[in-house]
Amino acid sequence: MAHSLIIGSSSADRAINCPGSIALVRQMPPKPASKYAEEGTKLHSAIEIKIDGGDISHFDLTEDQHAKLDYCIRALDEIDPKQEMIYNLETKVEFTGVKALEGVFGTADLLGRIGKRAVVLDWKFGDGVAVDAEENMQGLFLGAAALRSAPWVFEGATEVEIIIVQPPVTRRWVTTIERLKQFELQLIETVKLGAQPDAPLTVGDHCRWCAAKPVCPKMTGAVDRALKVSLENLPAEQIGAYLKNAELLEKWIEDLRALAQQMLEKNTPVPGYKLVNKRATRQWVDPGKASVALLDLGLSQTEILKQELISPAQAEKVLKKSKLKLPDDLVAAVSTGTTIASESDPRPAVVQIGVILKDALSKLQ
Repeated sequence: MAHSLIIGSSSADRAINCPGSIALVRQMPPKPASKYAEEGTKLHSAIEIKIDGGDISHFDLTEDQHAKLDYCIRALDEIDPKQEMIYNLETKVEFTGVKALEGVFGTADLLGRIGKRAVVLDWKFGDGVAVDAEENMQGLFLGAAALRSAPWVFEGATEVEIIIVQPPVTRRWVTTIERLKQFELQLIETVKLGAQPDAPLTVGDHCRWCAAKPVCPKMTGAVDRALKVSLENLPAEQIGAYLKNAELLEKWIEDLRALAQQMLEKNTPVPGYKLVNKRATRQWVDPGKASVALLDLGLSQTEILKQELISPAQAEKVLKKSKLKLPDDLVAAVSTGTTIASESDPRPAVVQIGVILKDALSKLQ
């Protein structure tokens, strides 16, 4: 899918919250596509063909990926149960006639109209971050651009619905054409502000996917300050605030390392660092020949061929092909320990019973 280099549907949230990032991102070398991005691109192509009734066998999809596509089809049937929607798939939309937004465009997964409702639908195939539909800036961007370049979507429409289909959940939000017009004005202001040499930089959740994190003054400044902080005797409130910042810094460190490796792989020196081979692990040159040689050396068949019981997940996958269910009493979920999570995490907090009892007993003595 094509994306605008100035400001696009996927970068609108970041640019609006941090106009200074527009210029910083344009200075960065292109990032290699991740396996998650490649999977998303493949599934976007596959769902487009599947909706049109085409053959998707050449995509070599996993069972999980097929399940995601099947969910998308069911979601579309729920959105348009009477099959009345007029729609287009993979539509390039741009801000036609808007001088400040020349060259700004995006690609809408599905644009449609059902009666008096315009529909802007986006497929999300990632599992990590739940994407909400309400005030979704990507949806608002695509809707505002479609209002300029795909007027058929809004002919006779009195409302706009932004829909995020992210298997196994569909999120929907109804807004107005006036809200799309307001968003266009917000984009114009953002692009103009981002072109200023002193465009403001702001740290926040929008930094998560920003390619300019490794060189952002706000992020590097946060690192410098963090290195000077003594962690001893910090109050709990401050520890919580630092943990929130740590999430951003961890992603910054990850992107910094990726950028350094990218530079070194292109023979661009990074002072103090070099590329080296990862730790080598020994492998059999010819497993068949090796097994014969080991038997000749006196080892038994059971010594050289070790077998382990397959995991519950592997067993479940095999049973699923035969439409069988794994008995619940055969499996127990065993945690490997505890980890820190934010208060918004849906998992219940762990109560440290042992620590509480020990503390209570010490008070009784």
